[in-house]
Amino acid sequence: MDMKRFFTVLACLSELVCLAGWTSVPKSAFAQDGSCFMVNSNGTTVDLTRLCSNSPIDSPTTKGVFTAPIKRRESGIPVIDVTFNNFKRFEMVVDTGASSTMITRSMASTLGVVPIKTIRANTASALGVEFPVGYVQSIAVDGAVAAQVPVMIAGPDQDMGLLGHDFFGNYDVTIKQNVVEFRRR
Repeated sequence: MDMKRFFTVLACLSELVCLAGWTSVPKSAFAQDGSCFMVNSNGTTVDLTRLCSNSPIDSPTTKGVFTAPIKRRESGIPVIDVTFNNFKRFEMVVDTGASSTMITRSMASTLGVVPIKTIRANTASALGVEFPVGYVQSIAVDGAVAAQVPVMIAGPDQDMGLLGHDFFGNYDVTIKQNVVEFRRR
């Protein structure tokens, strides 16, 4: 490479680095998976998917397929990251047999969920279990979003939430080796 071209490339890279966030102003970024987010000055990740619908990246989201990487499996059931109220992310089990989403007491406290009623539900291990129910503003996975979702609040022994049918009921769910796909119907 000749010196003139080298310095031209170097200048372009320097400008890209400056534009990409070497200032104190928060910048939006596109991840390799096509998601769109911003990291604010407090270090909190903010989901900007709704604002990035014209993304230059050909993401699965634009095709109606939302993909969540499987972080691990609990008793063979996939665990993925789920974002609540556009700001707080938690690990949750994708429970295709659960009709409702259940969050832990710790999650409810963090999200400020206020119980508004109590319901009885059957679980895999017991019948007629009472659960307090409150609402979250939103539940999101890679751009798939459900708004104003009622959530059951688990008892003290539950240490992980369950993502249920009330979230993914409008999607065909495919559990693959490394990802869970939510395909809009």
